Amino acid sequence: MKTFKKIFWLPVLATSFALVLAGCTKFLDRKPLQATLSDLHQGALESQSFAMYSTLRSYAGFSTLPWLDFNSIRDDDAQKGSSTTDGAEVNAEFETFQYTKNDWATNTYWNDHFYMINLANQALHIADSLKLTDPASLRDVGEACFFRAYSYFELVKAYGDVPLLNFYSTDAKALIKPKSPASAIYALIDSDLNVATQYLPINWLDQNNNNQFPGRLTSGAAKSLWAQTYMFRNNWAGAKGLCESVIASAQYSLSANFVDIWKDGVGGAGKNGPESIFEMQASVGQNGTNNYGVQWGTSQNVRQGGASTAWNLGWGWNTPTDNLNNAWSNSDPRKAATILYSGQYDGGPATGGYGATLPPYNPGTSLDQKYWSKKVYSDPAMRAYTGQIGPSGGADWIDHRIIRYADVILMEAEAANELGDGATAESMINIIRRRARGSADSTTVLPHVTYTSQAQMRQAIKDERRWEFAMEGYRFYDLVRWGDAPAVLGSLGYTPRNALYPIPQPAIDLSGGVLVQNPNY
Repeated sequence: MKTFKKIFWLPVLATSFALVLAGCTKFLDRKPLQATLSDLHQGALESQSFAMYSTLRSYAGFSTLPWLDFNSIRDDDAQKGSSTTDGAEVNAEFETFQYTKNDWATNTYWNDHFYMINLANQALHIADSLKLTDPASLRDVGEACFFRAYSYFELVKAYGDVPLLNFYSTDAKALIKPKSPASAIYALIDSDLNVATQYLPINWLDQNNNNQFPGRLTSGAAKSLWAQTYMFRNNWAGAKGLCESVIASAQYSLSANFVDIWKDGVGGAGKNGPESIFEMQASVGQNGTNNYGVQWGTSQNVRQGGASTAWNLGWGWNTPTDNLNNAWSNSDPRKAATILYSGQYDGGPATGGYGATLPPYNPGTSLDQKYWSKKVYSDPAMRAYTGQIGPSGGADWIDHRIIRYADVILMEAEAANELGDGATAESMINIIRRRARGSADSTTVLPHVTYTSQAQMRQAIKDERRWEFAMEGYRFYDLVRWGDAPAVLGSLGYTPRNALYPIPQPAIDLSGGVLVQNPNY
């Protein structure tokens, strides 16, 4: 599988980076630059907006292996997974922190985020050139600002200082820029998300209270992302205020049951649920028709080698570690809803299973992993419905829940605690624990956490984030922003320099040396 991905993506890497540093002529010289308002869908920039959503779904730097490498596999809860030989280089790069300057996945991550930034710059240039001020166009401007901010936030977390491209140009030389300080990148993020919160709607409901565009961005998504950026900068007051605004909007609520979040059956049972704030949309019709799929689910589902293909459901990346399994109390219901065990019964519907028993762990011949992420465990009914079953496997219909309302609640708890508001911190963390506990006995299962000190509550919130978001790609950057990464990940090879990844060497080479490598690399 990894060999195929490498062959497929190498020409894309070359093309996409050329777009970033050589004028992006394919996308920035399109007809809309000379368009009139009558040429634009609904008098707005719909085609540009939809191109950004399409890029989010289809570009690997956002939706599959490179994203998992940077955001999940680097922590202590997740590992590369799959088979021993599939993507073997990732073990060194992301599990033992022997970073590389030139690899298909790392280059793709950089390229794809700048690719999205250029699409956003294009849309904003058109809006400015045509002086678009109608409400539909301004909503599209909000979307472009959100996607640019989202891309830059992922880049600044991964690399620190990066080139700041906040303009449109067809001049290749104009787009070759040195790195700007992370503070300047965050200033652009703040500016973009300020615009997005103003222009994006609170929801996309029509007069009949039906969601016209499931998954389309809202002001709540912009505020939640903005709060995340503040958390990374220890701006507790800013984060708390934004979280309070999202909560007060009454647009979101926790799903009644934790397992409900991850349902992806026929009809999309768990898609765009009540706690969905920013969700990557994926859909595959009956027998593969109308395929608008995302390889998010396929890349992580159970992988079975050998002669049998009954459990070859995907590529098998991003699997839980012994560390996660052993550290997590069996009394927490989220554990059974997050970790799927080779050789064991899947727990049935109560824990997000389907009443099946997995083949035994059998390294080198069948199932190479002890555990799998249950948060992307594919529904057998959907396998049959879509036809994604058999030797090739797949689960392209599974959405990526990028921002959940649970994160807003736990950010509120953390920010409140750091500001000395222990009562709010206690209230917020226990909202999450009550949902996770369900109907279980509160004296023995996730009992109420009472505030006794800021340090005690800080650790309780750290633990809660680990269990609530296990396998979702939060933990590595949580550990970095808390300053806990050396202590937690040091035994795996992490040192302080590993907080930032080296700039891809092809990017430095194509810039003619204008880009300078990160320190210590």
